[in-house]
Amino acid sequence: MTLSKYFILLTLSFFLSNCGDTNTSKKSSLSINTTVKSVMLGDTLKLSINNPKKLDITNVSYELNGQPIENNTALNNITLGDKIITAKVNYSDKSETITKSIQVFNNIIPSYYTYEVINTYPHDITSYTQGLEFYNGELYESTGQRKKSKLRKVNFETGEVLKNINLENQYFGEGLTVLNDKIYQLTWQAKRGFVYDVNTFEKLNTFNYGTSKEGWGICNDGKTLFKSDGTEKIYLLDPETFEEKSHIEIYTEKGKIPSLNELEWINGKIYANIYQRNGVLIINPETGGVEGVIDFKPLKELVTQHPDLDVLNGIAYHPERETIFVTGKNWDKLFEVKITKR
Repeated sequence: MTLSKYFILLTLSFFLSNCGDTNTSKKSSLSINTTVKSVMLGDTLKLSINNPKKLDITNVSYELNGQPIENNTALNNITLGDKIITAKVNYSDKSETITKSIQVFNNIIPSYYTYEVINTYPHDITSYTQGLEFYNGELYESTGQRKKSKLRKVNFETGEVLKNINLENQYFGEGLTVLNDKIYQLTWQAKRGFVYDVNTFEKLNTFNYGTSKEGWGICNDGKTLFKSDGTEKIYLLDPETFEEKSHIEIYTEKGKIPSLNELEWINGKIYANIYQRNGVLIINPETGGVEGVIDFKPLKELVTQHPDLDVLNGIAYHPERETIFVTGKNWDKLFEVKITKR
């Protein structure tokens, strides 16, 4: 199945569910009404109260995910995904709080990108690549599988391993990113990450995850860490305290995109691999909206075919060359590519 067909099949049924009176166990006769069935970024959200018993309502105040809004609100400066509308309704001498769930979809169709292979380099066929990133011109790689997980510095032109440490046997290595001379490496289900000195590979710190379920991919914008956990969410972490400050949810105009894996920050956008797919999304980090799709599926046919061969998983941007390097799990080649919007 092509990546474009995959997106078409992601059409979601859109449910708007009402919750009852939060102050009593009795179901409220009131409910929140929205005038649109499918809510997209940029739409005006028009709200009113369904009042079948003709209660004498004196005041209504609305919130969207805890932030006050008017009953006519343009959905411009918000992130995508699941939202909760809350209405506090005053009538007679009583007050009720009612809620309604909505989903906000992206308002553009993703652009399709093609690629050109510029160079092909050797890659360790035994490396189950989970994270890939350039830092000061040097390539760093994190690999997975229990008892086989590694952190490496690699000569990308020759494939020579310049520096290597093995993770303890119980850890399954995942994504990595480098910020301020520190390597941040995730592990999968142990809910634990590691921080190393980029020059010596000395372990400097260990951190635990917050509400994110697992460790999958990680990148940074120079200030903040962005972490995926195999869902449609990307979490924003403080690189010093490791606190998950917030998250974005990744959506197209059709619905959410789950199974986000390896991440790379490229010129103000997040590039994300989808687990078990040989494609990459281009994501707006402000909203979570998918703006582009790159189908790298043909690259898998250019590597040595063998029983342990797995999908593409490894995206690294080289800012000086302005090219992207991609590889996969147990691939024997590393590809340098340039992408072009179709």
